[in-house]
Amino acid sequence: MLNRNSKTKPNYAFIDAQNLYKGIEEQNWILDYKKFRIYLKEKYKVEKAYLFIGYVSENQDLYTTLQESGFLLKFKPVLYKENGIKQGNVDADLALNIMRYYSEYSNAVIVTSDGDFDTTVRYLRKKHKLGVVLSPHVDTCSALLKIEAQSKIDFIYNFKSKVEKIKP
Repeated sequence: MLNRNSKTKPNYAFIDAQNLYKGIEEQNWILDYKKFRIYLKEKYKVEKAYLFIGYVSENQDLYTTLQESGFLLKFKPVLYKENGIKQGNVDADLALNIMRYYSEYSNAVIVTSDGDFDTTVRYLRKKHKLGVVLSPHVDTCSALLKIEAQSKIDFIYNFKSKVEKIKP
């Protein structure tokens, strides 16, 4: 599934945090981020896992937990709409960083269901640098993303038992 020259360069993951969180939440289970990071390392040989997330000062404990789990956080300022709803779109930052680090990794593992990444996924696939797209939710995964990823797509629910947070 991953490029053969992965011996020369590590694999990197690029994760849309909000898309991941919402996709799992819609399925009524909780992701254990530490288990997920281990899964990325063991299954896909991911050395660096960049998590793109909106920054809200009240979430400092969450950010600390994510960093302690092995994620490298890339923050995007969160803006508040007139109705008080938070908005922090990380799509452009995520795509830009996929290209920024392009020469450093063998394969990119992209975690999202968002069709906005179809062009990036197509480019990486054609250049033999797409490891896999991991979609948080099979039902809400963009058809465009499925088309462009071709056989290099999996759904987190398929390995839920390995990454689910077990309630005490």
